[in-house]
Amino acid sequence: MNRLNVLRALISETNNAAKTSSPIQTDIQLLSLIRKRLNATKDAAKEFEAAERPDLKEKEDAQAVVLEEYAGQVKTMPIAEITEVVVNEIDAMSNTGSKPNQGAILKALFAKGGPLDGKPVDRREVADEVKKALS
Repeated sequence: MNRLNVLRALISETNNAAKTSSPIQTDIQLLSLIRKRLNATKDAAKEFEAAERPDLKEKEDAQAVVLEEYAGQVKTMPIAEITEVVVNEIDAMSNTGSKPNQGAILKALFAKGGPLDGKPVDRREVADEVKKALS
């Protein structure tokens, strides 16, 4: 029953997104939606625990397990490869004399024809790797 409820919610959100200016068209966009639902589910579970409602917390925890399973099925670029691309881009920017900053690096990585253009990567993971590499 939990799986069915999760699927219904994801389908509903996907259909709602189709009516907006940014419909879900890629696996990465779907992964982002799943992660958003997962975070909301975990937050709800914490609130139910604080309100001493173990029955509702248990329901949210079960849905979180299903969402984590679905999120794990979306294939993304490994972190090691992302880190390598980020470091190469920072080196390339440094060699041209410009001081690399997070915004410029992300823009260059995802620009048309850039190293991560069209690749299956989560932008948040890339941003985290850029932040690590710059510090």
